[in-house]
Amino acid sequence: MVQLKGLFKLAPSLAIKYFKNKNNKFSWDWYELWQDAHKKSFTVAKVMREDVLKDIRSALDKALSEGKTFREFSKEIKPTLQKKGWWGEQIVVDSKGTAEKVQLGSMYRLKTIYSVNMQVAYQTGRYKTQIENKENRPYWQYVAVLDANTRPEHAQLHDLVFPCDDAFWTAFYPPNGWRCRCRVRALSDNYVKKHNLTVDLSDNKLSEEERLVSKKSGEYKPVTFYTDPLTGKKIAPDVGWSYNPAADF
Repeated sequence: MVQLKGLFKLAPSLAIKYFKNKNNKFSWDWYELWQDAHKKSFTVAKVMREDVLKDIRSALDKALSEGKTFREFSKEIKPTLQKKGWWGEQIVVDSKGTAEKVQLGSMYRLKTIYSVNMQVAYQTGRYKTQIENKENRPYWQYVAVLDANTRPEHAQLHDLVFPCDDAFWTAFYPPNGWRCRCRVRALSDNYVKKHNLTVDLSDNKLSEEERLVSKKSGEYKPVTFYTDPLTGKKIAPDVGWSYNPAADF
């Protein structure tokens, strides 16, 4: 879990700006707002009340601005959600008028909400900073957290280096999935030469394939794949994450 006090020694102004510029949107299922729509929209699946959505957003905004940990964030927002009835398993009528048993607030969901929003905002700030410094550091290296919780696909991308303007980053700039902790390291030309790093190009190595979004909906959406030239294995972000949230920021 991302601990913001360790990441932000100072308030991340670009991350805060990105988060504040989003518009609130209601969605019943996470895939109702697809990829690029998330760049401009803040949503939490199955939050269909404006006051609840605003409460969660306000708590996230405070966590981002003040560098609050997940424990601090959850301690603040959990009583509010419980008081307003957005907690636990409940029978709820969805946007189409269908009643179903769903999981509303829980500690697991709060961890996901916190992690996703903090990581997206933080990585957006990093991307903006790295783009502004691309003349000095024109190469980017994918960095995965290599531990037991790392997705095998993300571990395979670890240490790969591409030019900062390579198409690879359009689909693979982190985060690349729910609770993804990957990041990008910007490198200078001298650093690449000194450490004898190989700079790859994604030409003819990127492709799209349709993947199932949800068993419930039966809907398929395109996912971007990178084909490893050494192994021939195709690597992809999680479904719904084949985009760079910072690209148009």
